[in-house]
Amino acid sequence: MWFKNLIVYRLPDDWSVSATELEDKLAARQLMPCGSFDMQSKGWVFSSDLERYVHTVNGQHLIALGVDQKLLPGSIIRQVATERAKEMAKEQGYPVGRRQMRELKMRVTEELRGRALTRKRITHAWIDPVNGWLVVNASSEGKAEELVETLRDALGSLQVTLLETERSTSSALTAWLMLGDAPSTFTIDDDCELQAADQSKPVIRYVRHPLDGKEIRAQISGGMFATRLGLTWRDRVSFVLNEKLHVKKVEFLLIDKDTPADGENTNPGEQFDIDFTLMTGDLAQLLRDLASALGAPEEKQAAAA
Repeated sequence: MWFKNLIVYRLPDDWSVSATELEDKLAARQLMPCGSFDMQSKGWVFSSDLERYVHTVNGQHLIALGVDQKLLPGSIIRQVATERAKEMAKEQGYPVGRRQMRELKMRVTEELRGRALTRKRITHAWIDPVNGWLVVNASSEGKAEELVETLRDALGSLQVTLLETERSTSSALTAWLMLGDAPSTFTIDDDCELQAADQSKPVIRYVRHPLDGKEIRAQISGGMFATRLGLTWRDRVSFVLNEKLHVKKVEFLLIDKDTPADGENTNPGEQFDIDFTLMTGDLAQLLRDLASALGAPEEKQAAAA
């Protein structure tokens, strides 16, 4: 289980939900199949092969939200409705009006809904009570919020907040590019995106391109700012950080995911726990260093104390 994209939330300071309680809460809201008239169903699914909703290793929890969604493209509805509208026009002797067409589309939708194919999507999240993180493995904030809202519904309440920093991410990335250097535990890679501040907002993307030359600094001096930047943390994890503080394209550089860490004798369950431990250990430190580099309020207060 290796996360690829991180949407990061802060757990409340008074988080005290045990693994057993969390298991019971999620089991009570498990994913149920879509009904005949439902287009979507959401609920919790097993997070690992152990058939538990909460997989816990060293106090770290893994959970998984399942979403069953019926596939009923609007183009299909329009196609069927149009064909039936032609037949109706012939029968009544005049063209189908707007109101009739709307009603016809509604009837077609209801009819096709029961026969639509269902697609399952699973989103994983990692809960770190030790460091106060809730991290969703999602490429968009919308999917992350979907999981958070479903978790809030299962628990009754959940006061989590997206990770915030005193310094804007974009200004920090721009400054690092201008200096050609990042904070001590990070190095700049060869991927970035620059955007202009004016209304036209032209965008320049650099992929596999050296970012320490005069060209980049000239673009920034001309008024452009960074909206994403490739970084590597301690030569262990590479990723792309964007202006929304989303961590994307995560890659664990020192892990060979095709080779068991302890040789061929490691069973799949043990390997899963090893991988989860390695991943959460690295990501917890990475997030701590990233929050510190960007001036997260909690990190600044801790340093002052």
